[in-house]
Amino acid sequence: MKRRYRQMNWFYLPALLVMLLFVAYPFLQTAQISLMRWNGYGKVRTFIGLDNYISMFKDANFFLSFRNTLIYGICCTLLQNVFGLALALLVNSRFKGNGLVRTIVYMPIMIAGVVMGYIMYFFLTFNRGILNDILLVFGVQPRDWLSSPFYAVLFITLINSWQYVGNSMVMYLAGLQNIPTAYYEAAAVDGVSTWQGFRHITLPLLIPSIQTCVITNLIGSLKLFDVIVSLTNGGPGHSSQSLATYITNRYFVAEKAGYAAAIGVFTFFFIMILSNVLNRYFAKKEVQY
Repeated sequence: MKRRYRQMNWFYLPALLVMLLFVAYPFLQTAQISLMRWNGYGKVRTFIGLDNYISMFKDANFFLSFRNTLIYGICCTLLQNVFGLALALLVNSRFKGNGLVRTIVYMPIMIAGVVMGYIMYFFLTFNRGILNDILLVFGVQPRDWLSSPFYAVLFITLINSWQYVGNSMVMYLAGLQNIPTAYYEAAAVDGVSTWQGFRHITLPLLIPSIQTCVITNLIGSLKLFDVIVSLTNGGPGHSSQSLATYITNRYFVAEKAGYAAAIGVFTFFFIMILSNVLNRYFAKKEVQY
């Protein structure tokens, strides 16, 4: 058996090599660049130590991007999980058109985030925007939605949440269908209400699904990039930037590759620490059945 286990370990080697080549090596390169002053193109690189990190914590636009990243991460995760669970409960019941509802909810995931951003841009643009045309029918004057920092962040959050809510729905649906019906039958005999059954049976047994959904949605939302670029390009000004888009801005627009790398390293550790904290929290909440 020991020989067989040793042989099976060789199957890990391709995955390990991929991780080293496409994750570990680029991260080490990024960490090295973050300690330098470099324009991203030339051969001259000047070692400046932690100056990029010091400048980062003095940059008002960095804190604005970080605040927006938290808004996107927290709000998108909350919306995707609440509505994803609600939709999973809906499609888990039998009714006519069940399959159609699943397809319609899941369909936006098939559209690339950049394409979705451009599609929604034509809904929200001031001139001939579909939303403004609808409001005109009801006598409401059109607004330049994307020129407002508040509405820009709001619509990015709503669009991203709507696009990926189907992913949460599928994961919650799998969790619901994995719960033995015997628990609900026993609860019905004891006179347990629907809400009590949901609170004391469904939610505790859905912890693995909740953990998966929350962490994957949070990581995806904290790295939000494509919808922002195609919808607002971080504007107006820097008011809708996320950390991911601000990295691109500093690298290609400001030509500060070292500074962009420092933000990237910060983003990596922030997401890693937050994910580990959540993993440990949900691990304590998990129940066996």
